[in-house]
Amino acid sequence: MLPATFKLCAGISYRHARNMTGLQKNALVAIHHELNRLAGPGPSNWISQVRRRSSLLSSRIIEQEGFNEAELSYVKQGEDALSKAISILSDQEGWTVETVAANGDKVLSKVLPDVGKVFRLEVEVEQPPDSLYDELVGNMEGMADWNPNVKQIKILQKIGQDTMVTHEVSAETPGNVVGTRDFVSVRCAKRRGSTCFLAGMSTQHPNMPEQRGVVRGENGPTCIVLKPCVEDLNKTKFTWLLSLDLKGWIPKTIINKVLSQTQMDFANHLRQRMASNVPMEMNMAPAAC
Repeated sequence: MLPATFKLCAGISYRHARNMTGLQKNALVAIHHELNRLAGPGPSNWISQVRRRSSLLSSRIIEQEGFNEAELSYVKQGEDALSKAISILSDQEGWTVETVAANGDKVLSKVLPDVGKVFRLEVEVEQPPDSLYDELVGNMEGMADWNPNVKQIKILQKIGQDTMVTHEVSAETPGNVVGTRDFVSVRCAKRRGSTCFLAGMSTQHPNMPEQRGVVRGENGPTCIVLKPCVEDLNKTKFTWLLSLDLKGWIPKTIINKVLSQTQMDFANHLRQRMASNVPMEMNMAPAAC
């Protein structure tokens, strides 16, 4: 079966390919609309910053002029994932609490038509959004060094500044209740003002077909939102929307428990990682004269 991205491109005529920037404009308008909804009643500072980025659309169109059809299809997939994830997160109704930790970390869930069960992690991290963004996006391939639930993340392709295709391999759970899975994902990373977004969804890539002996899972829409806390700009409100289909014959009760625990574990591992980075940064700082 041909990769979905190339099937998409095959259905686009030359004339439509030339009009792709118009399609991208529509996607960006939709994302802007959903950001407004996510803000809730009254414009917050971070939404206002996004609104002021009036040059975003023109710079996006200019950036994409050199892309081929396959690259543009990845860009659109990433923006679609971001738009859908923001739409899900903006709807505060219908969420059920899965688990709450003593420190206030919590995971909520919700069942959506055509998507299934999604999970939402909400935590506060004592690091500014910029530092977390640099670790999660700038040092993405190093995640396996500090997150034991991840064996490997490899960037297969970068498209422009915001889009990339990655291959991730997860570790088996204790007791091998859930074995190793791999995922091929398109990711859309945006950094607007003081708020950061990292959205994604499953895709296909010619350089990473399904591997023998490894179950390929599907994900998406997923999205991490990093927003500075109002009371302390050096702390971050960390929200992670997770939607995974692990495939295989695994009872839903086990899957639900594994996914919610994975999110809780991730928050703890991330805090440990960022805490270990602080002494390193201090040691690298130049000595005072």
